[in-house]
Amino acid sequence: MRYLPKSPADRTAMLQAIGIRSVDDLFAPIPAGFRLTRDLAIPRQMAESEIVDWFKQRAKENGEGYASFLGAGAYFHYRPVVIDALVQRGEFLTSYTPYQAEFAQGTLQAIFEFQTMIAELTGMDLANASMYDGSTGAAEAVMMACRITGRHSAVVARSLHPEYREVLDTYATHQAIPVKTVKFAESGQIDLKELEQAVGDDTACVLIQSPNFFGTIEDVEAIAEIAHKHGALLIVSIAEAASLGIIEPPRTADIVAMEAQSFGVPLGFGGPYCGVLATKEKFVRQMPGRLAGQTVDKNGKRGFVLTLATREQHIRREKATSNICTNQALVALMVNIFMTVYGKIGLRELAKQNLAKTAYAAGQFGKHAKVLFAGAPRFNEFVVESSEDPYAINSRLLGHKIVGGLPLKKFYPELKNAALWCCTELTTRSMIDTAVGLVAESERSDPSMKETEEHEVVR
Repeated sequence: MRYLPKSPADRTAMLQAIGIRSVDDLFAPIPAGFRLTRDLAIPRQMAESEIVDWFKQRAKENGEGYASFLGAGAYFHYRPVVIDALVQRGEFLTSYTPYQAEFAQGTLQAIFEFQTMIAELTGMDLANASMYDGSTGAAEAVMMACRITGRHSAVVARSLHPEYREVLDTYATHQAIPVKTVKFAESGQIDLKELEQAVGDDTACVLIQSPNFFGTIEDVEAIAEIAHKHGALLIVSIAEAASLGIIEPPRTADIVAMEAQSFGVPLGFGGPYCGVLATKEKFVRQMPGRLAGQTVDKNGKRGFVLTLATREQHIRREKATSNICTNQALVALMVNIFMTVYGKIGLRELAKQNLAKTAYAAGQFGKHAKVLFAGAPRFNEFVVESSEDPYAINSRLLGHKIVGGLPLKKFYPELKNAALWCCTELTTRSMIDTAVGLVAESERSDPSMKETEEHEVVR
């Protein structure tokens, strides 16, 4: 009876309280032909021990002992064990919306500290108490820009994560926000000339990602100058939070939308993750979601409260700035603990390790295949173009317990034989060398690649 909280005595007492003798009497008004009088025709349920064993077996099938070079918005970083030890405490694990400050000081303080560190990390004045994920954060930032400027169109870089663009399209369709897409140049960065032409008097914002989907770092200051010249806001989306350990924060942006999964949040088959929205102080009234503030009580003691959120955000939903009135509090706490454990020096060291691993890997791949966008600065991702279909290469890599790069032709048809590879601090040199060796085998066996190599030597 572990999962059935009502005993037979409890049920009898409940029936007596409503004046009937049995459960059958309770359902008597329903015609007999519509009542089920037999047991449900379902297979025998598994015992708890059998269920646990079944999941353990499935987990082994899902890549135990595999090396992974996948990135593209979901990154495999080390998670300090202290994270789970703290977030599984009952006061965090079971907490609910902290409306009543007198009962929720721990949760509110954690949110306040999260906001403070995120603001410092992104170079913004303030941040909210987190969003659902990076994609919805970017879409919410676009709608926020429309409210601030009174304009109703957006310009988006094609180098923004394709799935972020899909989420934005869903939002924009129902908000009647036209979206223009600007191509990327040979460097992998947004085409500044096309951007200049795309931004007009009706443009509310320019949305870019840096490092972008190809791992390339954008010239944020140049893009900000173009956007601001036309009265538009600049939104910078960051899918890889670890990059801020070494890359200059996008201070010239007006809004930063970030996915903080890299900071201690497990991959978890795509979620739940932790979105971030940070902005300038003058825009705070148009920022969706929660904001925790610091104050003092009547005795002068420090305290924390939810602040600057309209009543409509929680109750009168048709007047709300967003459908988001909550936050990923538990997941944000993971991010909070991660940032606290690593600190400024630790985050910088983490970023440097990612950078070094990627530089080595890109250099090794470049000896046997073509590394695209090689002339632009990058963080921990790079694009490799091979003579063979990346899906075929990945199939062979799996036989060596390696998950290869993400084939790009689904999102970018013109990059049909290209794949996005990622290295983090958990990627070892031996993993890289093994993967490079297997890719090199396919390139050596391709006649067209041999002709290209001979031409390079002659030239």
